Amino acid sequence: MAVRSLQHERIESRFVGVGQDEGSGILGRIVFGVTSAAPRIENGAPTLHLKMTDEARDSFAEVWSVSGETRSGTVNDLVFAHNDAYLFCAGFIPASDHYTEAARKTYADAFALVRELSFPKIFRMWNFIPHINGENPHGLEVYRDFCRGRAVAFEEDYASTAGMPAATGIGTWGEGVGFYFLARREGVVRHIENARQTPAYRYPQRYGPKPPSFARATHMRNTLYVSGTASIIGHETVHEGDLGKQWEVATGNIAHLVSAENLAAQGVTDGYTLHDLDRIKVYYRREADLPSVMKLSRAAFHPDADIRFLKVDICRADLLVEIEGIATHRHGSD
Repeated sequence: MAVRSLQHERIESRFVGVGQDEGSGILGRIVFGVTSAAPRIENGAPTLHLKMTDEARDSFAEVWSVSGETRSGTVNDLVFAHNDAYLFCAGFIPASDHYTEAARKTYADAFALVRELSFPKIFRMWNFIPHINGENPHGLEVYRDFCRGRAVAFEEDYASTAGMPAATGIGTWGEGVGFYFLARREGVVRHIENARQTPAYRYPQRYGPKPPSFARATHMRNTLYVSGTASIIGHETVHEGDLGKQWEVATGNIAHLVSAENLAAQGVTDGYTLHDLDRIKVYYRREADLPSVMKLSRAAFHPDADIRFLKVDICRADLLVEIEGIATHRHGSD
């Protein structure tokens, strides 16, 4: 029975070409492609389309799979699926001049769903925001507008009891905000901060009326989910305009974040290196930087790591690159 229980606790992700074999037990999929759209059930699983490229040949899907029977549904424009252990949920906020109230409501609906279905432990979130560095009609940056609404929902409905999970907030070429998240029914979930960086939810007001709502990582079942990480020390961007130095700081931040030293300071007996990172997404701002970013990635990460590169705007206009991934212990002599 113990082995069966562990099997039902399995959750995995992988990157596949659009239309390629995804395997069984699909909990949710995200298509990083040429169009954005509200999520819907496709081939039996919640599917969110995000415009992250202009070339269909560069499209790919991120697929999350689990063991056991899954059940899917929709509520308040959210599309979800779950088995006995895990929940996947995706949503979409239509394009608007102002996102504060829509973000607050949509996140509040998501937290209500988490409570109703009894999956209280959110461990990873993603947000894809159009014109992320642009301004709304009141002169507030779009990302800060979105963060304000998200923060209010966290304050009112979730953070006081469950904390802030790992997350990414990044640009998209589509219109409207697409987001998705993963939650667990039970078990230990620990949200992790980085001694090199100020917790995002404690950023000073110079970064907007409400700070971003996320932890630097979340640890669960020998896996560390690493949030989007950039060239930020404390709360300040460093090495503006210099890709190589920003990469060095970003990867240095991740290396410390995943280290045994940093995890032990937060009660987690585990530790990883950059070579343990996989299912990596590298977001880069300038088209001309792709060859350099690919070369830097090959030098930093394991040769077998699956890495995808996405040219989009990043949450601060002075950031050139952001990196996320999933750290697990590799097997074999690597």
